[in-house]
Amino acid sequence: MTQPLKIAIAGLGTVGAGAVKVLHTNGAAIAARCGRAITVTAVSARDKKKDRGVDLKGVQWFDDAADMAAKADADVIVELIGGSEGMARTTVEAALARKLHVVTANKALLAHHGVALAKTAEAAGVTLAYEAAVAGGIPIIKALREGLAGNSIRRLTGILNGTCNYILSTMRASGREFPDVLKEAQDLGYAEADPAFDIDGIDAAHKLAILTSVAFGTQVDIKSVHAEGIRHVSSIDIQYADEFGFRIKLLGLAERDEKTGGIVQRVYPCLIKPDAPLATVEGVFNAVVVEGDFVGRSVYEGRGAGAGPTASAVVSDIMDIAAGRKVPTFGIPASQLKVLPSVPVDQHVGEYYVRLLVVDRPGVFADIAGAFRDQSVSMESVLQRGRTENANVNVVIITHEVQEANLLRALKHLQANAALVEPPHMMRIENLS
Repeated sequence: MTQPLKIAIAGLGTVGAGAVKVLHTNGAAIAARCGRAITVTAVSARDKKKDRGVDLKGVQWFDDAADMAAKADADVIVELIGGSEGMARTTVEAALARKLHVVTANKALLAHHGVALAKTAEAAGVTLAYEAAVAGGIPIIKALREGLAGNSIRRLTGILNGTCNYILSTMRASGREFPDVLKEAQDLGYAEADPAFDIDGIDAAHKLAILTSVAFGTQVDIKSVHAEGIRHVSSIDIQYADEFGFRIKLLGLAERDEKTGGIVQRVYPCLIKPDAPLATVEGVFNAVVVEGDFVGRSVYEGRGAGAGPTASAVVSDIMDIAAGRKVPTFGIPASQLKVLPSVPVDQHVGEYYVRLLVVDRPGVFADIAGAFRDQSVSMESVLQRGRTENANVNVVIITHEVQEANLLRALKHLQANAALVEPPHMMRIENLS
């Protein structure tokens, strides 16, 4: 009879406890599907007395996760601590040193150290699995690494952060401002007390760097991801976007640049048409659109976080190990991952949304038009609304296609104009239909 697969879990938060619940609740079906039982033999967490709603009788307890990785009777170490350094990294490295398989939900660790860890795992002949690190319950890593393996991927686009998607969706539906909706997201548990990791685009950047590696066979390169957040998006921007026939989403985009052969990796809020596949993804949901040369476009949508979806992904990885299913960490051996040049965001060519709050007086629009003309920025549409109580007006412009560097020079010139009440607001328009 095949011996059970023994796992040790580092971190018993919502995901860790959720994984134990999945294994207990669906244990018989899981064993039938992967050909052997899966048992939890050890756990590590800060508070042993805390009630986590799971039965841990007979399970060995470790106060130190790295100590558990070095000593526990286990075949697999499940790392659910989080963070790119410290205990999480030490625990994973200790597990790989023992030639134990590792399952992790830690996107920061993989974004910063993924290639080195993959090389260590592959040299040891063990698996480093991380389906739960990107997009929670969406099996996007498996889809890219296995289901779409016969394709050359052209472009990958995704809503990769549920917190930001919830905030932008709620702002659009309610007309409320960013700080108010952020507070609501925190009260509901969708945003952390310190939300910077989410709302500044860092979380999405980590996930995009991982997806880019799997999709394009490149080394994970978090430093080349251009990341912007949503702090500057206001309800008035969402209203104007609606008037022009767009919706605002925080997207992660990766594609191969045909001119340079490099890779574009960008995270930022942008305007997309309502008929784009990602436009109707609302609330805390995530979605990823992949375009391949033979498969065409495929769309993946689901909850991006939470105990259930993320724990489901963790268990899926454990089941692959139990069944002996194995592929290289990033789809091809880590030693063969390419290093391709990154493409600076100011080389991006596309249409743009620009909002300028200016003093309502004669000659101001002529100054705007002159600054745009001098940098070869052509205006497609212009919208101007009535005065505010301070006698200021919003001038909203949709440009024709232009290189971003040109537009930035025009906006920099305008910032010196005394008629501008605040710095220009600029967002890119992405054609994803």
